[in-house]
Amino acid sequence: MNSNLYFNVLPEKLAAIEERRLCTRCIMDTSDPDISFDDRGICSHCRDYDILVLRQQRSCTTQSAFKRIVEEISSHGKGRPYDCLIGLSGGVDSSYLAYVARQAGLRPLVVHVDAGWDSELAVKNIEKLVRRLDLDLHTVVVDWDEMRDLQASFMRAEVPNQDIPQDHVFAAAVMSTAAKHNIRYVLNGSNTSTESIMPRAWGYNSLDLRHLRAIHRRFGTRKLRTYPTISFFEYYVYHPRIRGIRTIRLLNFLEYEKAKAIDILQQQLGWKYYGGKHYESTFTKFFQAHYLPTKFGYDKRRAHLSSLVVSGQLSREQALLEMQQPLYDPRQLLEDKEYIAKKLGIPFQELDDILARPGKPHADYPSNERLFRFKDWLIKKNG
Repeated sequence: MNSNLYFNVLPEKLAAIEERRLCTRCIMDTSDPDISFDDRGICSHCRDYDILVLRQQRSCTTQSAFKRIVEEISSHGKGRPYDCLIGLSGGVDSSYLAYVARQAGLRPLVVHVDAGWDSELAVKNIEKLVRRLDLDLHTVVVDWDEMRDLQASFMRAEVPNQDIPQDHVFAAAVMSTAAKHNIRYVLNGSNTSTESIMPRAWGYNSLDLRHLRAIHRRFGTRKLRTYPTISFFEYYVYHPRIRGIRTIRLLNFLEYEKAKAIDILQQQLGWKYYGGKHYESTFTKFFQAHYLPTKFGYDKRRAHLSSLVVSGQLSREQALLEMQQPLYDPRQLLEDKEYIAKKLGIPFQELDDILARPGKPHADYPSNERLFRFKDWLIKKNG
């Protein structure tokens, strides 16, 4: 184990990393406390993936299924300014989704949420996509004083998922914009080809409004007056059941390969890669590449690369080699830490102290976890 891979990780945590058991098919390991292995050494994530793929093959991943859903969306959009809506972060998945939608003849309204952390490259990528694909862009700008107070609250709560404030407002803005424009179809870039594996223990559901408010109530210093929110009822009942808004994971209807998608985006649209999944946000890069590994020992690359391994887009050996790359250049890390501390209004020493202390589970704060688990059980039961 090269200790430079985990810059600033405490020695005792490095020792724990070295002792982890690794899956024989993908590269997931016992940093996921819920992982299990069969007698061949294959992990529970691989077994879950096989079940997921079989289920998906019954409902989509065929040309005819893709054609049917596109025709359905187009038909509903006749006579309307837009036939669907896409939430665009500027990352690979949502950017490629916008490309695929336009290639299929769809007329999406593109929604981008500016939560204050777009990298300069992300801004340029979004501008290129919108211009070259001839898209209408609606940008939701979140009040920065409220966003900063909420994100600083999560940092001081010391929980694993620091992206909840960004992810929650993204979902809220997308749904409210779809409802406002009477758009029935929301195309989502989530997919099983590149995102099938992510341990539940490494994070928590960003849609849990009770949890978000509880942490802000504990650590916040100002009221959230304009920050867009969405409740469990609104997301799972009101919008889909009453307003009739459907969320479609269109990339699951295709043989989606990340490398080919990046090549197309670069060659045809002038889009540029960020060097990591979700690194279009400066905060998310810091959170994934430093906060999580340093404080909790979770390296999200392991899950992202494992997703590519099980979907046949990367060999296990290539994934292991990729894991040998350092998470951060030390100089860039120092610059990003100073930037994030200043932007969040947290003294640099306090941020260092937070990173050095053991993390806290989301269960330390009020939530609707049982409600979300019941929802997951219900969906699984009904196939």
